[in-house]
Parts: sequence; C-alpha cells; structure tokens
Amino acid sequence: MRLTVTTNDESIYSLSLDRQMALEDLKALLEAESGIPPTEQDLYHNGKEMVDLKKTMEQYGVEDDDMLLMQRKRAPAADTSESSHPNFDLMRQHVLSDPRLLQQLSNLNPDLARAARDDPTRFAAMVQQLEQSRRQAESQRAQMTAENADPFDVEAQKRIEDAIKQENIAANLEAAMEYNPESFARVTRLYISVEINGKQLVALVDSGAQSTVISPETAERCDLMRLVDTRFAGVAKGVGTANIIGRVHSAQMKLSKDFFLGCSFIVVEGKGSELLLGLDMLQRHRACIDLRKNALVFDDCEIPFLAEHELPEKQRMMEVHGSADDEMPTEARFAGPQAAENAEAPHAAPAVSNPAPLSATPTSIPANPTPASTNVPSTGTPGQQQYPEEYITTLTNLGMSRQEALNALEMSGGNIDLAASLLF
Repeated sequence: MRLTVTTNDESIYSLSLDRQMALEDLKALLEAESGIPPTEQDLYHNGKEMVDLKKTMEQYGVEDDDMLLMQRKRAPAADTSESSHPNFDLMRQHVLSDPRLLQQLSNLNPDLARAARDDPTRFAAMVQQLEQSRRQAESQRAQMTAENADPFDVEAQKRIEDAIKQENIAANLEAAMEYNPESFARVTRLYISVEINGKQLVALVDSGAQSTVISPETAERCDLMRLVDTRFAGVAKGVGTANIIGRVHSAQMKLSKDFFLGCSFIVVEGKGSELLLGLDMLQRHRACIDLRKNALVFDDCEIPFLAEHELPEKQRMMEVHGSADDEMPTEARFAGPQAAENAEAPHAAPAVSNPAPLSATPTSIPANPTPASTNVPSTGTPGQQQYPEEYITTLTNLGMSRQEALNALEMSGGNIDLAASLLF
C-alpha cells in the first residue's frame, strides 16, 4: 500500500510498504528517508499517537493512501550548568599549555592572548563577551531566516531592508578606514596672527562668513569701542541669534611687519573666536586661501596659517572639543551690515553694502525722518523720501540694486557721495 508521511516543517515522504509492517520498521524506513533517528520520531494517525512498536499498520487501522504525521521529539535538555558557567581558568590553562594554540590565538586576537597570559579576570570577561556576541549573531541569523520564510510579510521585508542598509554602511565605513583613513582626522580651521592698535590677536579666516566680525571684549582691548556706530545695531539670526552692537567702519589691521589692511568690523556679542575675517574683507583685498602653501595670499604678501599648537588656549580647546556653543562663525555667516531702523531722527536705516540676503532684525523706523541734506527734494509722503532718479541711477551703476541705492540715500540723508562710499 501507499502511505504519505508529512512533518511540521512541511516535508513530505511517499512510501510503499506492506500492511503487516511493524511500527518499528516504519520508523527505520523513515530514518533512511529523513535522517531523523527513530527515538526522536512521534507518529500520529487520525490524531492518535502510535506508540506500540510491535503493532503492524493493519492493527493500527492504516489504509491505502492514508497520511501520517511525524513530529520530531525535542532533545532532552542537557545539563547546562557547566556550559552556562564554564571553567575559564581551565580554558586559560589549556591555551597556555599548547604553544601552537597560543600562537594562533595571538595572531587572531592579541588582546585575548595577552589576557590569557597576564590577567585571568580579563580573560574570563573577554571570553564571555565573545560568547555573547556569537549568540547575538546566531539570533540575528535565525531571525533573518524566519523573515525570509514569508516574502509577503511587509514588516519582515522592512527589517531585511534595514539590515541590508546597515551592512552597506558598515562595508562603506570599513572601506573608508582602509583606503581613506585621513578622512577621519580632525581638521583645524584656518587662523592667522594679526595686530590691531598694538594688540596681538588670532583671526579666524572664514570665507563662509558674510561679514568680518569682532567680539565686544576684543574691540575693547583694541580700543575700538569708542568707534562703534550703534546705528548698525540689530540681531543676527542663523542657527542661533546674537546681538549686533554696531559697526566699526574703519581700522588698521597689521598682518606682517610691513603689510597693513584697512578693515571694517561688525561687533557681535557671543562666544567664539575673538576676530573673524569674513568674505567682505577677503573680497575687498583680493585675498586667496592657498592650501598648497598653507597661507592666506594677497597680491604681494603671504600670511601663513597657524598650526594647532600655535593657537591660544581658547581657540585650541574649541578645535579639540568642537563645542557648538563656542561657535561664532554661525552667527557671522548671517550677520549682514544692516543698521537698526530704530535710530533717532534725523538718522534713518543705513544702507546694505552687501547684496546678499541679511538677517538683522530691525525695529520700527520713525514715520517722518528729517533729511540731513537740504539739497534733496522731499515729496512729504510719510515714511518715504524721494531722491533724484539720477542719484539712484549713479548708485545702481556702481553695483547696488535699486532698493539698496534708496536705502543708502536714506541713510546718508540724500548725500550721494556718502551713499556711494557705503558700497566700498
């Protein structure tokens, strides 16, 4: 007769046998087909377990083309007291007693080999950690196998996708560490040594900052606070916010023994570099950041960048720890030279000398500012001054937008020469 035997893992075995075959012979035949020992086989017919090994198929009522269910018995739990609490000292002694094994361990895991020789406690801890990692890896593999069993399980497929993504990231990291290890090194920002009014300073060169910035403390040290124009006060908005105290329109900066630059500074409150040389001054003096020469290059002068050990303690700690709270460039990148519009009459809002978008936050402007120059006609419209079209055309030809030209004329009280000077 024909007999079909199925298992819980959906394996199917088709057998041809005699009705007088005993149960023990059937189990032996199934061992040959499935590889499962007879002692681990539980056979069921019509929901009833077949336990008497001497009974034949006919005695059990098995008919032609019937189906039997075979379940594999769980192996009896072994005594895990020794495996769960292995004798690490015995393991260590075994490693130490075999020079070949010790040499192999030294090649594969030098730290574990040193611990085996010198530190039994650390050796036991490292072996436990390795075993735990192995079990976690086996658990993850088992989970992946289970998830792959059902390709239509959306959540399982998402977990598989995440696992593949993490593997790709780990492979990318390994390749970077092998072929581009320099990409993991810390990079020191670019600093130069300068002097203002006899005070030695360190300036951060940042072409990503729109304006040249100085801190109030540094401005006080260099005797520049007396020159601060508070009409340029406002709020600098970037990742955070900082108060703009005002602007120093002109000061001499000494970069070398016989090389001086005329600079203007935005005085900004906040922590960070004492002085930041921004894009406005770099463009004005046609400076070039030359990383081959490791210097800030002007037409006829090269100012070397400072090495990390040459930096003052404050800047060096910022470079080492990279604290975001100590970053002034974030504020400086968005601190444009826009005057506060809350200046008292007859002053109006100053012009914007940089056409990039600014983020100083002004307050309200007086409704009827009085022009400082009497040679400019006024229409009398509240809150708005009208200037000759040729003045506006002259300023736009110099590179200003129309709105910037109007702002410059309003700040200068209609004086076109003063308005034009703001561009430079």
